[in-house]
Amino acid sequence: MTTTTVLPDLLALTEAALPELATLLSEATTNLRAKVSHQGKVSGSALEREQFAAHALAWLATYEQSLVQLRAWAGRVAEAGGFGEMEGLLLQIGFGEYLNQIAGGIPMSQGEVARLRDLGLSWTPSDAAAKLMAEGNSPAARTALVALMRDNQGRALFGASGLDEDLEMIREQFHRYAEERVIPNAHEWHLKDELIPMEIIEELAELGVFGLTIPEEYGGLGLSKASMVVVTEELSRGYIGVGSLGTRSEIAAELILCGGTEEQKKKWLPALASGEILSTAVFTEPNTGSDLGSLRTRAVREGDDWVITGNKTWITHAQRTHVMTLLARTEPETSDWRGLSMFLAEKTPGTDDNPFPTPGMTGGEIEVLGYRGMKEYELGFDGFRVKGENLLGGETGRGFKQLMETFESARIQTAARAVGVAQAACEIGMQYAIDRKQFGKSLIEFPRVSGKLAMMAVEIMIARQFTYFSAWQKDHGRRCDLEAGMAKLLGARVAWAAADNALQIHGGNGFALEYTISRILCDARILNIFEGAAEIQAQVIARRLLG
Repeated sequence: MTTTTVLPDLLALTEAALPELATLLSEATTNLRAKVSHQGKVSGSALEREQFAAHALAWLATYEQSLVQLRAWAGRVAEAGGFGEMEGLLLQIGFGEYLNQIAGGIPMSQGEVARLRDLGLSWTPSDAAAKLMAEGNSPAARTALVALMRDNQGRALFGASGLDEDLEMIREQFHRYAEERVIPNAHEWHLKDELIPMEIIEELAELGVFGLTIPEEYGGLGLSKASMVVVTEELSRGYIGVGSLGTRSEIAAELILCGGTEEQKKKWLPALASGEILSTAVFTEPNTGSDLGSLRTRAVREGDDWVITGNKTWITHAQRTHVMTLLARTEPETSDWRGLSMFLAEKTPGTDDNPFPTPGMTGGEIEVLGYRGMKEYELGFDGFRVKGENLLGGETGRGFKQLMETFESARIQTAARAVGVAQAACEIGMQYAIDRKQFGKSLIEFPRVSGKLAMMAVEIMIARQFTYFSAWQKDHGRRCDLEAGMAKLLGARVAWAAADNALQIHGGNGFALEYTISRILCDARILNIFEGAAEIQAQVIARRLLG
């Protein structure tokens, strides 16, 4: 690195700053645990009373781990000889900004800021941390980073990814696919509120997207969760709807792999992997939202079969699919998660004229702002029959636990979708800033504009590396619900910020439907809600931290 913009001894400085963050997090956890514990256990009512502090703890932990993973990425890239000026700027701006936010306040959302005093803490930064805070995220650093980004327009990423050669090849393949088949058409699909064409789904099936992580013995490619992250990110960069198509099969396959009988695995997994059958997840109900334990849809045994009665909502891609992973109550005397069971409920794919032809099932579309390519539906079940052999695992009462086993993969994939959407926002915002002339020069020449782009790139890299780390943990058989939840929590906020700032760069044009950024803003907004709303996610993270 020949520039003077990058701080001297940056790798040493950033490494030195990490231990004090771990200490801060430990002290914060101890302080809050003392407030919410009763007789050695966390009290649910006390935790609810201290909800703001609990969520502040979740965000502090997310920031601490974000910087750990950013520094780990820099170390890997440096060891491989790829740590250049751009990588240095990403690292120092990331540390400078996040350390300052930890000291002054972490934005949990617009108008909600988590501060150390909420956790009974004060902090005097070390010399290393203080230097990074004072000089890391300087205007000169942001300007230098954006200048390098302008020179780097031909690449999918800003800065080295830190992936191995095989994963980079996968990325390049799906980057090209998104450029050629998705991006030229995505905005028209969105504006017309059309389902993604079947030919796209067929092409994705041929590319192996639906069987990416399904073991080879069941007809899949048997690849890693890290490969799933790379594919999902690139397809979501093209259009979140396309990037989310694989989520349906991922959830269904994970449920069957973790909880299904061998017969169910042999029947369903090869067909899911090939794209011969499409699946949808049917969990949420109108009055339950994130409180899945209180579901009221019931399944009653009738002979060898089950008969389903109830209502579901926010069911993605329901019309076209062949099988629903359907959560219903099989123990009528229960009122919590213990009475739930999971079914592989077969249905006939519908058409525009007759969207839900299967007896005992009705449905209607929910019109939405974004995330339109698969459409959302409300479903009603009245006398809907499911074969007895399609009770997942062959046992009742295990549905909620079976679903919990999929949360790690689902949240990792959602984090990857968020990174892809954020990347799209950054690229589109940057191109507009280059092309648009005001007051005799390109918008990108103005510091407030270039500063927005710089922070997009930095936060995207942080979220990306956190998501990779979660996937690597999963691939190595380690529990990663905490990391996956943090990656999703951060990634969703980063995607929204990137989309919002990219639209701001567009000015009034960004508010026009004809501009792509208007779609990306709508698409980004859902990421903070599905697969666990940000508030629920923070609560889950806090519970795990507090033990």
